[in-house]
Amino acid sequence: MSTQALLLSTKVAWPLIERRDCLCLHLGDTDSYQLGHLPGAQLLEPNSLRSGHYPAVGGLPERQQLEQLFSAFGLVAGQPVIAYDNEGGGWAGRLFWTLEVLGHQPVSVIDGGLVAWRAAGLPLEQGSPAPTTPSDYRCRALRKKPIADLEEIVARLHEPGLVLWDARSQVEYEGLRSPSQRHGHIPGAKHCEWLELMDQQRHRCLLPADTLCSLLTERGIHADAEIITYCQSHHRSALCYLAGRTLGLNIRAYPGAWAEWGNRDDTPVSCGPSAS
Repeated sequence: MSTQALLLSTKVAWPLIERRDCLCLHLGDTDSYQLGHLPGAQLLEPNSLRSGHYPAVGGLPERQQLEQLFSAFGLVAGQPVIAYDNEGGGWAGRLFWTLEVLGHQPVSVIDGGLVAWRAAGLPLEQGSPAPTTPSDYRCRALRKKPIADLEEIVARLHEPGLVLWDARSQVEYEGLRSPSQRHGHIPGAKHCEWLELMDQQRHRCLLPADTLCSLLTERGIHADAEIITYCQSHHRSALCYLAGRTLGLNIRAYPGAWAEWGNRDDTPVSCGPSAS
């Protein structure tokens, strides 16, 4: 299990889950979980992975909060974690990123999540989660490598070799709509919406690697660049982070995202379509 891949097909994931030696986490709400979840999976509500502090509501919770969260699931150091959601990987990607920040390995996401699992006709359970035995989960220190913050981006704006990847919708990127006070995007950011990474014909699995690379290159997100991805609150961009990691890209995420950037009055903003 130490060589467990970052992205697992349903075919590969099922025997690993069936062995019950991993922690399988269903990212979603109680209703979706009770309607059908993978055998043995525990429910993790996505908001527990975000600080909720205005304006950077998508920021990382305090280390102690995360240790308490994963202790409640009985997680221990080195235990394999397999995550999935029912939307194509955004929330599962957020968990993946969070555990990378904590330095936990191995962590995998099921490609296509619950949509692909149902399509494959694999077993599901219903009802509430089974009780777990809590652990005393600890991490030595939060890893800074997966994280970018506002101060760094401001200081390095327009730096050659650095690419900002905006994963929001086209209308948000162009500044036509936003839940933040200010509309638009970070100057110079390239646009590729997170939904474009999913293959709808293959039950929301990620596009094949060569297709994904071609798409990103076409959008100005080059494989040899240092990449920082963001959205509104590091939910949608978490799928981009996961995709980038599976491709071996030098990628990080800005969890403060547009919620932070667009709710300040001292950050530069651009509007209009992307210039490749």
